[in-house]
Amino acid sequence: MIGINKEVEWSDVGPLFRDGQRIMFGGFMGVGTPEGIVALLQEQGTKDLTLIGNDTAAPGTGVGPLISAGQVSRAVVSHIGTNPVTGKKMIAGELDVELVPQGTLAERIRCGGAGLGGVLTPTGVGTVVEEGKTKMVVDGKSFLIELPLRAEVAILKAKRADRAGNLVYERAARNFNPLMALAADLVIAEVDEIVEVGDIDPDHVMTPGALVDKIVLARRP
Repeated sequence: MIGINKEVEWSDVGPLFRDGQRIMFGGFMGVGTPEGIVALLQEQGTKDLTLIGNDTAAPGTGVGPLISAGQVSRAVVSHIGTNPVTGKKMIAGELDVELVPQGTLAERIRCGGAGLGGVLTPTGVGTVVEEGKTKMVVDGKSFLIELPLRAEVAILKAKRADRAGNLVYERAARNFNPLMALAADLVIAEVDEIVEVGDIDPDHVMTPGALVDKIVLARRP
């Protein structure tokens, strides 16, 4: 891996996106979301996007700007309560929102990355969550069959990367980022620092470079 260099320029990142894509994003309430990539998507007007992630943060943080700009047609998230714009657009019929219990969301993404056909979960049985889903009884207990989630692109935010794409996250900003790296055809990481291969202790690597296709150095304010 010594000769591998996955670093790209910002001018190379924009063409990787197109209208109508499914995009998984790391982040929890905006923390750990690659805001430079989000800003790039907003600037180039990429639209009709399906976003898959934990939440839609707030109007001015995380993926919130894409929601506010009307560039998202569907969101698969665990909650939208912190972003009133998401709620208003959903009620107005301008945005399709699929609310998924947080643990179920994580396992559906993990299934997508592992090539599994789905996951059995008791969460949501007997509630509106089970509408339209297959139920299965195992040892007398009811479960829902939740289907895997995948995307064309995953966008991540990391503190540090080497040129081979091995990633290190900063504390709680790790959150959903490693999970998203498993379940997308193209994985792009926005990082604060890029170092040479060998400069990161292998024990500190949180997402291996084998899962990462492109890295881009975060823009400085």
